[in-house]
Amino acid sequence: MNAAELPLRFADCTWEEVDRLPRSSTVLLLPVGSTEPHGPHLPLSTDVIISEGMALRAAMRLREEGIEALVLPSIAYSVTDFASGFSGAISIRLETAASVIVDVLAAAIGDGFRRFAIANSHLEPGHVESLTSAIASIREATGIDVAFPDKRRRRWATLLTEEFQSGACHAGQYETSLVLADRPDLVRDELRAELEDVGISLSDAIRAGVATFREAGGERAYFGMPASATAVEGSATYDALASMLVISVKETYAIPHGDHDRD
Repeated sequence: MNAAELPLRFADCTWEEVDRLPRSSTVLLLPVGSTEPHGPHLPLSTDVIISEGMALRAAMRLREEGIEALVLPSIAYSVTDFASGFSGAISIRLETAASVIVDVLAAAIGDGFRRFAIANSHLEPGHVESLTSAIASIREATGIDVAFPDKRRRRWATLLTEEFQSGACHAGQYETSLVLADRPDLVRDELRAELEDVGISLSDAIRAGVATFREAGGERAYFGMPASATAVEGSATYDALASMLVISVKETYAIPHGDHDRD
């Protein structure tokens, strides 16, 4: 079985299948998210669902270009302090979150892998700081860079929807559309259709010093327009998210089109 015939998910492979992979050229994509409230209509696993969807599509695109790629098991816990006061929020310390990322990547590096990308959909500042801290630690310890397209940056944000760019996008049209595209069974659709728009930019509120969803005006842990979400929009957005990862991987590792050098 060659790499193109392997399951996309790393954990679905056998150890012997992984053992035969060309270590230096295989890309391992790590989805990271959170376990936190996403309105009354989306599951606590929303960020993980989106990160996995992003990573799986990117892995398929890389394989289509002859670049071996596998998706590592998702990390579902991180800093979720903004959801404080809502049931279902499971937050861990920034240092713990960073250490988990470092340990996972260090173990894969110890097994010979050299190319990594982080697929992230949880944008709480403390969480993103844990990612950038982990990436810096890995670079310092091993000299290996990790691809990470930070969606908060203008370069990537402009590829996404108008609602995302407005900042009023936690469990709104943007995220609800993505979950509708991949896990419609988990969307409480009748409830979603009745939700009023909450046109408050969470990103603006964060810059103003707000520290929780409730302080920002999200009494039901959502911002944006969930009633306007569609699976069609979600599929188109996944295409953009996958493109970000593929571009970031190629730039980080200077991979030309179709590169699939073997060990």
